[in-house]
Amino acid sequence: MAAANCLLSENQFLCSICLDVFIDPVTTPCGHNFCKSCITTYWNVNVQWKCPMCKKLFTTKPELHVNTFISEMVAQFREEAQHEVSSSSSEQRVSKPGEVSCDVCTGTKLKALKSCLVCLVSYCETHLEPHLTVSGLKRHQLIDPVENLEGRMCMKHDKPLELFCKTDQTCVCMLCTVLDHKAHDVVPLREEYDGKKAELRKTEAEIQQMIQKRRLKIEEIKQSVRLSKENADREIAEGFQVFTSLMESVERGLDELIKTIEEKQKTTEQLTEVFIDELEQEISELMKKSTEVEQLSRSEDHLQLLQRFPSLQSASTTNDWTEVSVPPASYEGTVVRAVAQLEETLSEEMKKLIEAELKRVQQYAVDVTLDPDTAHPNLILSDDGKQVNPGDVRKTLPDNPERFSLNPCVLGKQSFSSGRFYYEVEVTGKTEWDFGVARESINRKEDIPLSPEDGYWTIWLRKRMKYKALNDRPVCLFLKSKPKKVGVFVDYEEGVVSFYDVDAPALIYCFTSCSFTEKLFPYFNPGRNDGGKNSAPLIITPVNQTE
Repeated sequence: MAAANCLLSENQFLCSICLDVFIDPVTTPCGHNFCKSCITTYWNVNVQWKCPMCKKLFTTKPELHVNTFISEMVAQFREEAQHEVSSSSSEQRVSKPGEVSCDVCTGTKLKALKSCLVCLVSYCETHLEPHLTVSGLKRHQLIDPVENLEGRMCMKHDKPLELFCKTDQTCVCMLCTVLDHKAHDVVPLREEYDGKKAELRKTEAEIQQMIQKRRLKIEEIKQSVRLSKENADREIAEGFQVFTSLMESVERGLDELIKTIEEKQKTTEQLTEVFIDELEQEISELMKKSTEVEQLSRSEDHLQLLQRFPSLQSASTTNDWTEVSVPPASYEGTVVRAVAQLEETLSEEMKKLIEAELKRVQQYAVDVTLDPDTAHPNLILSDDGKQVNPGDVRKTLPDNPERFSLNPCVLGKQSFSSGRFYYEVEVTGKTEWDFGVARESINRKEDIPLSPEDGYWTIWLRKRMKYKALNDRPVCLFLKSKPKKVGVFVDYEEGVVSFYDVDAPALIYCFTSCSFTEKLFPYFNPGRNDGGKNSAPLIITPVNQTE
């Protein structure tokens, strides 16, 4: 603790020229303190009398006043420093790799305590003692131990580099200031050091801030991965449940199909067995009578033949099996009905899935309003920007670059270049329309086909019942019901645009593997008025999330 206090106090009494504790401290008229020899040498090498600290010029050589207070304090500090060195001499240790060792020690090298810029030698505590006690050596400039002391000397003048030329951004000695760096902006090395150190602290703070931002970004990415993993696990669990249910339905349907067929076959076999038993019984009886007939026909007993003849003649009166038959069991439609039942089960499961999916995408609902600066002159927009009607009268509007000039279209004000978004459009009463999303760079002045290649991801209705997804090759859509409200969902990063029948609920169509590289805008076309048949508006409605 004493050493720390000593070092702190010593820093307060350093000469700004030699950067060492004052020797014979004097004060200039401007109030700054220097070693007497340092300020005298400084003025000898400079043409003008100028304070090295405040740069004040004196017209005549200033009178220097001895600062007795600083002299007493410096003496006390030197005494405490010497005492500290002597008291800690027993704690000297051998220098380790990477530490500066004493240049004077022979044999085992001890750790250096200071380096002398005059001697160009590093000293351990023991060998440093003369620099603290001998008057001639006290004037030497001591610094914390460093390697390559030669690098701290002026190569040209063999003087310590104790000044800094701000003009050339290099360290210089006292002679350099009157020769090579004359009239340059030169400051004490300590002053520049303090400035640069402050800048480094600022840089360090900025770096730490950058590190912190990147650590936060790492946590953000990790959190994103965790959420992704949770979503993946949830989807797997849900998929497992659905497919397990479907497989159970398939197995149950197959079991019921096999059971139905086997029951039919069993009924046929039982009926066949009854008929066969009856036939075999009748055959047995007929064979018995046949034997009797044969015997009587050979007999010479006239009386017996005549008596038995009526009963034997009745043998021909048996069941008539001509019309009796056992047709093969019919299985036509059995498999079809079983598959139809399975299809119904699958449809119910699919409906549940779509309901769950629609509920998820509705969480990304955004507030979309129509942009009048993009609207075709024939269109009629509501004041709140939520409805667009087809019109027959072309209004006079500025033909700005954003406006559609040929097709009756309008874009939303909001644009999206990342993430996910969802909105819903009511289409009740319409006979034709098309909407979806479009990229910012679409051609708005010509009749361009609606396709992903040209920057559109849309579906349309024509002639009340003809639906199409306008992919690069249009796809006809056969919907079970006519949608009244259509939901549009976009996942920018995944490259997905999906359309949902909100009321059914059902998936109408999904564009996949899309490559989005610029802003996307909601796109609307209410179609032609068609003499009032298609006068109903397209309405951007609030999203009511399904329960």
